[in-house]
Amino acid sequence: MEAYLDNGATTRCYPEVADLIRKTLLEDYGNPSSLHRKGVEAEQYIRRTTEILADILKVNEREIYYTSGGTESNNWALAGTAMAHRRTGGHFIISAVEHPAVSAPASALHDMGFDLTVLPVDREGRVHPEELRQAVRKDTLLVSVMMVNNEIGTIEPIEEIARIVHETNPDTVFHVDAIQAFGKCRILPGRMGIDMLSASGHKIHGPKGVGFLYVNDRVRLRPLIYGGGQQSGMRSGTDNVPGIAGLGLAARMMYDHLEENRTHMYALRKRLADGLSGLDQVVIHGPSDPAEAAPHILNASFLKVRSEVLLHALEDRGIYVSAGSACSSHKRSGSPTLTAVRCPREEMESAVRFSFSDMTRPEEIDYTLEALRELLPALRRFTRR
Repeated sequence: MEAYLDNGATTRCYPEVADLIRKTLLEDYGNPSSLHRKGVEAEQYIRRTTEILADILKVNEREIYYTSGGTESNNWALAGTAMAHRRTGGHFIISAVEHPAVSAPASALHDMGFDLTVLPVDREGRVHPEELRQAVRKDTLLVSVMMVNNEIGTIEPIEEIARIVHETNPDTVFHVDAIQAFGKCRILPGRMGIDMLSASGHKIHGPKGVGFLYVNDRVRLRPLIYGGGQQSGMRSGTDNVPGIAGLGLAARMMYDHLEENRTHMYALRKRLADGLSGLDQVVIHGPSDPAEAAPHILNASFLKVRSEVLLHALEDRGIYVSAGSACSSHKRSGSPTLTAVRCPREEMESAVRFSFSDMTRPEEIDYTLEALRELLPALRRFTRR
């Protein structure tokens, strides 16, 4: 049996999405910038996806810009804001649990002379709203806080954060990394006070290499990529029609079944959490209230077993999990999120992330628990030797 429990890293494409991508590669393969029929056919795929995303988010179609994925969207949000204010400088705020796609460009901007504040979080990974209020200054250009933490699944109080940002400084832009939230949560930027929002296709059963950045009309943002003037000059380059088409269909399918998918994934999360609670020396990270966690992520430490050892032992059984987030699993440094929530080193070194999708079956959870019951005693005996 195979159990794929690494959906936080990437998801399997919906068959319908793969079929659509194939059609755009082999039949409707025109350049959407071309004026002939083939170009118009290709452009229609982009228009349809823009309609879908604007409808899901309840925003204007002109506020959607396509990128190569979540990392580019996050980089553009921060660096594009900095470039728009490069003559005056300014101040950025991020949380201590941001994905490297936010924390790395923020650090780079700091090296270039911009001020940077990194907000601490509580033991469950949440930003303290009042500490944020104290951190916002007259020259604060942007605040970036993720909606769903990619490692422990904490849902941040986004609406409260947005309200504080805009009350304290109406000129400050609020950016949300929604890469783990889009497709799993209802997101309405206008109602929630979000000025920019990043999302990625391959987290929602769409293709890799495509994402989008929502940018409210009032936001001053400079392009990072110049060239042929595509996307109103904001992001030049031949449009990725297969990726954009696949992103749109995947998003539509996810949101057409959002509530049933959430119910299914929360049930899987509970099933796994209940099973882990019966095992010795297991610590589950994240919110104590499951309703305050995302439905598709559960992070646990298996004390006295290193993450990589357990990951490969499970892999030998056809079970696929992650030692932290996929983007940082090859690095030797400790998890930024587990460090920020003040996990002991022993827990950090033994942490594993399980992540689900609407395709995950309860049998996969049961198979994983059975494997853990067999593997953990043996691995701990081996470690003691």
